[in-house]
Amino acid sequence: MTDNIKYTLSLVVPIYGVERYIGQFAESVFAQWCEGVEFVFVNDGTKDRSMEVLEKVIESKFSHLSPHITIVHQQNMGLPQARRTGFLAARGEYILCADSDDWLSEGALGKVVAEIERTGADLIYFDLVKEYGDKQSVKREREYTGDMRLQYIANIFNYRSPGYTVTKCFRRSIYTENHIHTPKLSMHEDMCLMAQIIFYAKSIVHLPEVLYHYRKDNPNSLCAQKRSVRHLASSRNWLDLYAHYKDHLEGSPIEYVWGGLVLRAGWHAIIHKCDLWSEFPWLREAVLGARARCGYRTPLLFQWATKIYARFFL
Repeated sequence: MTDNIKYTLSLVVPIYGVERYIGQFAESVFAQWCEGVEFVFVNDGTKDRSMEVLEKVIESKFSHLSPHITIVHQQNMGLPQARRTGFLAARGEYILCADSDDWLSEGALGKVVAEIERTGADLIYFDLVKEYGDKQSVKREREYTGDMRLQYIANIFNYRSPGYTVTKCFRRSIYTENHIHTPKLSMHEDMCLMAQIIFYAKSIVHLPEVLYHYRKDNPNSLCAQKRSVRHLASSRNWLDLYAHYKDHLEGSPIEYVWGGLVLRAGWHAIIHKCDLWSEFPWLREAVLGARARCGYRTPLLFQWATKIYARFFL
């Protein structure tokens, strides 16, 4: 690592349990390195040979890039904390994330750097394709500007726009200069993080190209977990995010979406028979104070059922 190099972009990549995929990923991103790019890999206490494979790729084919590669080792803390470690270790003016079982389109790094230099936007987002092995599904983003930040956040939580961290390149100072809450669990953590990044971004630009390939056929993916596990993990992340801002909701990243978050979490607690009400003692009051409305991810009928449950059965 060379301390006096100035970087435009830091690619932050957490590593855990990706022995099968990390070699392909590493070769693809190293092959498209361009001036102004650094790579930050975070070993999140992986127990397999992922790090051995990565180091072998670097040594055998890309040793000339070693000055631009940082590897950070930590005990296993989960994806959100691994990303945070990478953000704090990064030296680039901008940050781009990738998951090490996915891959970037050819030339993606150069295109992102060029868009940074062309626009100087705080946030640059692009399109992706979901890879299912034998088929693909391209996901095109809507058009947003800095004046549409609140609509963008609302659409992420209402599933009208993807909240993927890996399709958003953002100015690193947004993360370091604001009190950004880091989710604890690895489910919908992207939504929680990106809502905050988008809120603090003054300028937003859409780069309408498919630059990221999201692997959906990995049997070890978090998305392969049971529905109840996924629902409760995301609910805990949403409630932690609400707790972070609940005493200062006005003018916060979740000012206009918090009601949907607590009502959805309350509904998940009911249908999965999980006592989130005791885990988050203020949840009942929050649910009763939330306004049931169309447009939230949870259907209106279920929102009212949650409010009735909180009023009469708790």
